[in-house]
Amino acid sequence: MKKILVFGLALLAGAPGLAAETGAKFKVLVVTGGHGFEQVPFFKMYSDNPNLAFTAAAHAATTNATVFEREDLLSYDAIVLYDMMQGITETQKAKFLSLFDRGIGLVVLHHALASYPHWADYERIIGGRYTEPDPNKPGTVTEKIGWKHDEEIPVLIMTTNHPVTAGLKDFTIHDEIYWGYRTSKDVTPLITTTHPKSGKPLGWHRTEGRSRVVYLQLGHGHEAFENENYRTLISQSIRWVATRETR
Repeated sequence: MKKILVFGLALLAGAPGLAAETGAKFKVLVVTGGHGFEQVPFFKMYSDNPNLAFTAAAHAATTNATVFEREDLLSYDAIVLYDMMQGITETQKAKFLSLFDRGIGLVVLHHALASYPHWADYERIIGGRYTEPDPNKPGTVTEKIGWKHDEEIPVLIMTTNHPVTAGLKDFTIHDEIYWGYRTSKDVTPLITTTHPKSGKPLGWHRTEGRSRVVYLQLGHGHEAFENENYRTLISQSIRWVATRETR
């Protein structure tokens, strides 16, 4: 995987939230690393979106979160996490936490639920945690905690009057399920499922400092990335977290 992938230009200058005020494109940093994925269809979700000017960046190290050391980290309207890293330095933690003093939005996707297993603040910030049942054998599946690919997942919209789910109706998606993950008590569920094995809910939001945070469990492969309902969830999540009125 390349250390730095640039698929979009940062077209906006100044403080985060400028796009919401001017009608310009939202400036978004899409973070990957630590987990393989189908890069072309994944990044196409963002390049196809006319409302985004996005930069894609992969952690340069396999051991810690180097993207959070970027000098321009605090210049974005929103950060999208699609990484799955284990380690993070104290310096990287401090830079990440500074996002929420600035009101920069955060969208967390799929396997990023399993990042930084030894950092309690991360679980609090994103509103949940997938914990490997055997830390010495990543990817282990048990009856209580695990994952399964290629499932037909009914997705139920829990609230139709929220900007993230506005205009969406219940739909089905071919994707990966997780089960056994934790969800914090202070989250507000957005989507769920009737799939008998899947964890619930499938998506939620919460507030951290001055920032809005959204987590979506969906999003493993091209079947999800090409699903128009999933694309709408991604687009509307980014727009919502990037337009925090309190900035």
